[in-house]
Amino acid sequence: MALTATVDRATRILAIAAGVLLVLMVAVITVGVAARYFLGSPILGINEIVQMNAVALAMLALPYATAQQIHVRADIFDRFLGRWGRFLADIATRLLTMVTLWHLCTRAHAKTLDALEFGDATNMLNLPIWPLYALVGIGMALCILVFAVQTIAILIRGRSHDD
Repeated sequence: MALTATVDRATRILAIAAGVLLVLMVAVITVGVAARYFLGSPILGINEIVQMNAVALAMLALPYATAQQIHVRADIFDRFLGRWGRFLADIATRLLTMVTLWHLCTRAHAKTLDALEFGDATNMLNLPIWPLYALVGIGMALCILVFAVQTIAILIRGRSHDD
C-alpha cells in the first residue's frame, strides 16, 4: 500500500531529525556544563534552548514510536478478552486515540496561530514559540495517520497484530 510506505518514510525522517536534535541537545548541555564549571561563565538562556529542543525532539519521535508500536503498553486484560475482545479493543483504542489527538491538533493549530499573531517568544532569548506549537500539531497529525493505517490493517487482516 503506497500510503503505508509514505507514512513509514515520513515517520523515519522525523525520527532521524529527532536523533539529530538529541545529539545537539547533548552537545549544548555539555558545552553549558563545561562553560559554567570550568570557565566560570554560564551560557545565557541554555535552559530555554534545552526545553524547546526537548519539545521538538519528543514531537518528532512520537510518530515513529507510534508506527513501531514501542510505546509502553499494558496488556493485563488480553488473556481475559480473548481474540475478539483484543480485536475490538485494538480498534476502539485506536479510534479513541485518533479523536483525542485530533482535538489536541486543533488546539495546537490555534495556539500556533495565536503565538504567530502576537509574537509570543521565550523570556531570555526572545525565541519564537510558534514553531514548537506547529511541531506539536505536526507530530500528533502524523500519529493520527499512523493509527488510521494501523486500524485499516487490523480490519483487513481481521485480527490484531499480536494474534
